[in-house]
Amino acid sequence: VQLQASGGGLVQAGGSLRLSCAGSGRTLSQYAMGWFRQAPGKEREFVAASRRSGGATVYADSVKGRFTISRDNAKNTMYLQMNSLKPEDTAVYYCAADAQKIVSDLGRINGWDYWGQGTQVTVSS
Repeated sequence: VQLQASGGGLVQAGGSLRLSCAGSGRTLSQYAMGWFRQAPGKEREFVAASRRSGGATVYADSVKGRFTISRDNAKNTMYLQMNSLKPEDTAVYYCAADAQKIVSDLGRINGWDYWGQGTQVTVSS
């Protein structure tokens, strides 16, 4: 499966953005899907994920209550709605997919088979 992330941009603190991850080649409902981010000088970190066919979702504590992961199976696309953005949310955001991930493993950065190219999110103070 090929993944194409988009929707990043520059936004003021407190604002919102919606990221998209469009899939091609395979149906995304067959995969666990996740969002990760990497800030300059830092390691890539987990943001949010959902198991195959949607269902259970997992969030990093730092984004819980502000970010929402969702899917539109008809469009073969996953989304990350980001509200109440903070400067510390500034990073390149990546989407990922894996056919084998189970719920207890969704928050681990290792083992995701497919990655999108990343989209930059910049939150100004």
